[in-house]
Amino acid sequence: MIELATGPRRKLLDAALHVIRAQGYAGSSVDDICREAGVTKGSFFHHFKGKDDLAIAATEHWTGLTGNLFEAAPFHQKADPRDRVLAYIDFRAALIEGELPDFTCLLGTMVQETYATHPDIRDACNRAILFHARTVEADLIEAKRLHAPKAKWVPLDVALFAQAAIQGAFILAKAQDDAAAARRAIAHLRQYVASLLPAAARTLPRSTTPPSRRR
Repeated sequence: MIELATGPRRKLLDAALHVIRAQGYAGSSVDDICREAGVTKGSFFHHFKGKDDLAIAATEHWTGLTGNLFEAAPFHQKADPRDRVLAYIDFRAALIEGELPDFTCLLGTMVQETYATHPDIRDACNRAILFHARTVEADLIEAKRLHAPKAKWVPLDVALFAQAAIQGAFILAKAQDDAAAARRAIAHLRQYVASLLPAAARTLPRSTTPPSRRR
């Protein structure tokens, strides 16, 4: 499990996740975030140099929160790595509930606005996206070995494509103001990944057990 911040710093980071996902990075002010967190601007500047510094810390906080969530998810218990990959995608779809800011991604929201003007934030978002892709890559490596050993695709490329498809699903949900649009897009992602790993290619030995959780 990834250790998370506590106290006023945690309140500010949690507030940043909510406010930025709801209003965008440019549309979010320090005052907005302090108001959401219920802390003073003095407390804000005690913990962060400014909004950009908070944004970089927020990407790390987001990685910790979501990383811990995924680590505890039940899909890790599946013996076949193909099933783990597909159940991961199902889990991402199941998280799409509530209002748009409740399920959309901080990383995708921020990087679209900041990639050209705030390279430090862009790089922080890239590190976080790659972190998540690497966790899926580990299961894809095993699944490819068992179910598609002669395939030419690269596990990390597929893991990154999955992240891109999920981010695109969030964009569709925003454009259509409809969470169901994201679910439909992720359902197509699932079908595509399943097609890369033919289920009948190899039967997993009964003695195989899921690997210990990776972190």
